[in-house]
Amino acid sequence: MLKEQIAASLEQAFSELGFAEPSVAQLKAACGVSLRTLYKHYPSKEDMIVAALEHRHQRYLNFLLDNSPQAGLEATQHVFNKLKQWMEDYAPHGCMSMNAIAAFPEHNIINQTVKAHKEDVRQFLGKQSLREDLATQLFLVHEGVSSAWPVLGEEALNSAQQTVLRLLKED
Repeated sequence: MLKEQIAASLEQAFSELGFAEPSVAQLKAACGVSLRTLYKHYPSKEDMIVAALEHRHQRYLNFLLDNSPQAGLEATQHVFNKLKQWMEDYAPHGCMSMNAIAAFPEHNIINQTVKAHKEDVRQFLGKQSLREDLATQLFLVHEGVSSAWPVLGEEALNSAQQTVLRLLKED
């Protein structure tokens, strides 16, 4: 239980402070634990980043599923409505996973963690839409929103929703 609480606090700290800025002392303070306890569960800053990313991954997928209708067009539209809420409330500076890769481009485990997250989101979109053949296209629209959000905000989401509607109604 404590390990998950630390991971949740790390997620929040990295989301707010970025990856390059916070020192381990700042992360320890954000988690409300001793340095010994923090290092017991996560022996390096990179391990702390991976824990934060994995925690956020689960939280994100659960968030998208919250009050979701049955799979199909409505469920896909629901995902993009939830994406708007996520960006407003939890990711105003863009995708935390992509920010992690930007901060640690050569770190293999961080990159693998982000790639696994992105693949899960791609598959999730295919299942929610009942169009696994369009999973990659839907994923690219999803990623476009999270990348463009800091610049375009709601305009990115509105364009994405129109694109999704056209994409799913074409076939």
